[in-house]
Amino acid sequence: MKRMLATVAVAGLVGAAAALAAQQSGFLLLPRAAPAGQMTLYGHIKSLKRVGSGYRLRFDPAWFTSGITANAAAYEDGVIGKGEVMPNDNYTRDESHKTLLYKVSPTAQVTVLVNQGTKGINATPISVAELALIVAGKKTAHTLFESLDSGVWIRVRIDTVNSLDQQYHP
Repeated sequence: MKRMLATVAVAGLVGAAAALAAQQSGFLLLPRAAPAGQMTLYGHIKSLKRVGSGYRLRFDPAWFTSGITANAAAYEDGVIGKGEVMPNDNYTRDESHKTLLYKVSPTAQVTVLVNQGTKGINATPISVAELALIVAGKKTAHTLFESLDSGVWIRVRIDTVNSLDQQYHP
């Protein structure tokens, strides 16, 4: 029993250390955990437009894979050869390019990746209004470290997006 408690305690400390390291690096630990009744999806923003008092998001879901899953999928898709591995240990499979429509509140949490000079690359909070400008190709107060082609994680409850976070994609 003591060994099991020690193992659980060590696992908890390792998890806490990893979360702290992610916070200190300037990156978010993604995807965000989704509470009961919500889900988290990875994909690409195709459009984000103001409609009435809110926004409408056209979202193209995809599979963001890592490790053996990424290597097998990339091999099956003809991206890498037999025995090769994916650079940076990840691969995005986007099969249908069919979009889903979601509502987005103007107060939804949004983070994008910005290079803040000596502070490095950080997940920076912005407004949904600013994100809509970025998606439309307009200049804003923030210059993204990499384009939104890197993908985003959205956290959704039924048909409404609660958060959008840009994924770092080396």
